[in-house]
Amino acid sequence: MTFNDFNLNKPLLRALDEMGMKVPTTIQEKSFSVIMSGRDVVGIAQTGTGKTFAFLLPALRQWTYAKDRFPRILIIVPTRELVAQVVAEIQKLSVYTNLVVVGAYGGTNIKGQIAAVEMGCDAVVATPGRLLDLCLHGALKLKHVKKFIVDEVDEMLNLGFLPQLKRVIEYLPKKRQNLLFSATMTVEVEAIIDEFFNHPARVEAAPVGTPLENIAQSVFYVPNFNTKISLLKHILDANPAYTKVLIFCSSKKKADLLFAEIESIHGAETGVIHSNKSQNYRFNSVQKFTSGEYRMLIATDIVARGIDVSQVSHVINFDLPEKPENYIHRIGRTGRADKMGNAISLVTPKEETYLAAIEKLMKYAIPIQEFPAEVPISDVLIESEMPTYRMKDITIKRKGDALRGPAFHEKKDKNKKVNHKVRLKEKMMKKYGKPKTRGMKQKKK
Repeated sequence: MTFNDFNLNKPLLRALDEMGMKVPTTIQEKSFSVIMSGRDVVGIAQTGTGKTFAFLLPALRQWTYAKDRFPRILIIVPTRELVAQVVAEIQKLSVYTNLVVVGAYGGTNIKGQIAAVEMGCDAVVATPGRLLDLCLHGALKLKHVKKFIVDEVDEMLNLGFLPQLKRVIEYLPKKRQNLLFSATMTVEVEAIIDEFFNHPARVEAAPVGTPLENIAQSVFYVPNFNTKISLLKHILDANPAYTKVLIFCSSKKKADLLFAEIESIHGAETGVIHSNKSQNYRFNSVQKFTSGEYRMLIATDIVARGIDVSQVSHVINFDLPEKPENYIHRIGRTGRADKMGNAISLVTPKEETYLAAIEKLMKYAIPIQEFPAEVPISDVLIESEMPTYRMKDITIKRKGDALRGPAFHEKKDKNKKVNHKVRLKEKMMKKYGKPKTRGMKQKKK
């Protein structure tokens, strides 16, 4: 099947042809006719399988021009990078139409985004928090939304966006089509479907956790952080085929440490991106990596689903993720569009439990590569690798401590007195045995 077999109009077919896209992916083929029917849809597919076009193509096919300035397509995604990616894809597909799309995300001045939506738009792509800000400001009205799309919903819930997501839904009209796409199906995602969806059709491209067949995976067992750096330098220097490498670290601190080491050798070819970097810095780093100016991009899981970079030759897991599902999202950055990809993981003894969970999820034993003899093994540990010791409480008790009580003694009798105000009536009673008053003065006649 090709896109010509879909019920697409000429502007969309022409745009797809110029993008060099001929054959739809599995999720695109399975979901197109179901979404076109108007039913609510839940799509389950891995990162890199074409989920974005799976909901964009039918949504744009059914879009028609309208004079009102309020959007009829609303797409919510978890990260700023994903907003930029989806907006760019919509602009490519709608190049031969007059559709106007606006992207909105936090971390930047809201005034420009307010002005953009107030000028009028047909589609809005936003993160939940900034979308809610625009609604509360009054700049954005969602009463005309016909298609409500939530992408990467499992990651959105992991980032704590559920309250904002529910509040956004309150602004939507009751009569709408709901589309939800996710890489994994969790209890929280099921709860959202049960609460807000109307008997949705489920479309699944592959079972959750199934590794992409066109990605070659391998594992190196490494003792510590500094040996990982030596091995990574050896891999990058010895293999010119590593043309566009995405390196994942488990934390921002480790990403910065690794960047400092790699930059000393491959400074102009290396970038780093994580949540502590400014928005412009993050976008510039992704742009340089996309254009090929950067050969390597060091990242945390914040961008595992947030960027769509074509022709990533290798994904290197410098650290394994704690959640096995994130491993699938990471390696999905390579081997896209039916091209071959490569994923390499550097595993320390502490990470072996993570590896076991990943292999259990995938039902696949990742091949182990022999550690290169020419790579030096370091015995220097970083702070997080230092062993921790717990000291026993060896407080010495002196004789007689058990007999001693708290530092307290009874007051003397003279100090127990309580000040008491003596009234005249009581004073007279004590002196004369009966109440005695001064009497009332007779008034002069």
